[in-house]
Amino acid sequence: MARLPYVDRDQAPEAVRAALERVPDLNVFRLVANAETAFVPWLRWASTLLAQLELDPLLRELAILRVAALTPGADYEWVQHEAIARAVGASDAQVEGARSGEGLEGDDELVARFTEQVVRDARPDDATFARASERFSPRELVELLLVIGQYMMLGRVMATAEIDMDLPAADTVLGGARRSATRAAKGDGPPPPRN
Repeated sequence: MARLPYVDRDQAPEAVRAALERVPDLNVFRLVANAETAFVPWLRWASTLLAQLELDPLLRELAILRVAALTPGADYEWVQHEAIARAVGASDAQVEGARSGEGLEGDDELVARFTEQVVRDARPDDATFARASERFSPRELVELLLVIGQYMMLGRVMATAEIDMDLPAADTVLGGARRSATRAAKGDGPPPPRN
């Protein structure tokens, strides 16, 4: 049983209710919806990270899985993003490597190491940063840091709230993120919250 309540869509303020109607019925959304004025902007932000980055989606997901593996109590994050990682092409070996931090090669290993160092030490060591800077553009590196930060924050929200597990919803989450990103690019994103 979660330590914080889930928002009841039917009892939510109009902007939150409308946003909840557009996302999968997952506990993570109903939990974060408690932060009424932050919820809709957070959904836009999350959609951007899942659908509008230059960073390769597979590398993004390996970073998210590494964050989840390093965050005690972030099992929910792992379950949802393991399914998303597989949906964007992750193999069993890549998923296991993201969990253990071992057995990865090339870009996968570099992203896992970079992520682990950011989670544990707030910054990668000089050698890892130099290697990442040679391989990835400044845009990709900043995007990677933003992904790591987003999922560190979310993992801690989930762990603190002791969120109840949902079945994985990879296709629905990815499809919704893509639609939301397309609407936002056209200026048709979710309405701003009303006070």
